Amino acid sequence: MALLKVENIVVDFATRAGPARVLDHVSLSVMEGQTLGVVGESGCGKSMTALSIMGLVPSPPGEVTSGVISFDGEDLIQADEPRMREIRGKDISMIFQEPMTSLNPVFTVGEQIAESLRLHEQCTPREAWSKAVEMIRSVGIPESELRAKNYPHQMSGGMRQRVMIAMALACGPRVLIADEPTTALDVTVQAQIFDLLKDLQNKSKTAIILITHDMGVIAQMCDHVAVMYAGWVIETGTTQEILTSPRHPYTRGLISCVPHLEETPSDERLPLMEIAGVVPPLTQLGKGCAFAPRCSLKMPECEDTKPLMVNCSPSHDAACLALSNGASA
Repeated sequence: MALLKVENIVVDFATRAGPARVLDHVSLSVMEGQTLGVVGESGCGKSMTALSIMGLVPSPPGEVTSGVISFDGEDLIQADEPRMREIRGKDISMIFQEPMTSLNPVFTVGEQIAESLRLHEQCTPREAWSKAVEMIRSVGIPESELRAKNYPHQMSGGMRQRVMIAMALACGPRVLIADEPTTALDVTVQAQIFDLLKDLQNKSKTAIILITHDMGVIAQMCDHVAVMYAGWVIETGTTQEILTSPRHPYTRGLISCVPHLEETPSDERLPLMEIAGVVPPLTQLGKGCAFAPRCSLKMPECEDTKPLMVNCSPSHDAACLALSNGASA
């Protein structure tokens, strides 16, 4: 049974250009001890899905208009704000993508980590501070006792990102949402952070939702993958199925965009593939498939008919009219 299950979530925003459906009946799930990768271009709804789970959709202008988010049997959509404050940071934590805007500039980073521990773990101030320093050390920040007394502006972007990771992990969450957790970090620290997340998962069976655009990270970290485009999930499956047998043209395009090294220096370098066009504005989506204007397999009916998910295998689904019509997408 899934520890966290998102079913048909719809999020609408009121904008100056008109109403925008930011999430369109998004469904995904993650089980205890598993890692779900959520992948797609910028603006496809990955971060908004995470904010919906956390109950942090900015309202106004945004609103969750329908759907169910079930955490361990409890519908988070129906939970009031005091209940969500109990869940956030303790049961479900999130590593935000922008550490400079997520950290409070008037408190030291150690105080901010310790505050979460005092709130959720009923620690004494001394115990919370000691644990905060330990968490800062665990994410690879040197001189952790000194750094705990720093304000966010006194740290580099990479260090601030590691502080965000330490804060998210401090209370041992059952579900961890990581939104591009290693964006500002070099490859050595990236490997260190991913090892830390795997260690956490092995010890406490934490379920992880990893939002990324890096297919290498997907291959390394994830058990299952959900591919998003223009606010909706267009393909789901195991990592092996998505990477080796993608069925949706968009997923194939994403994988083809990954550069490959030649086997020998004398090998001819193949041209890098690309997906023509851009993600359409969410205020201008038509009735049909949102990917149709960019799709090389587009059929006339793609302009007017939105595809439904088609079962490709017991664990693999894709939303493409070519599959619905029995063709090979």
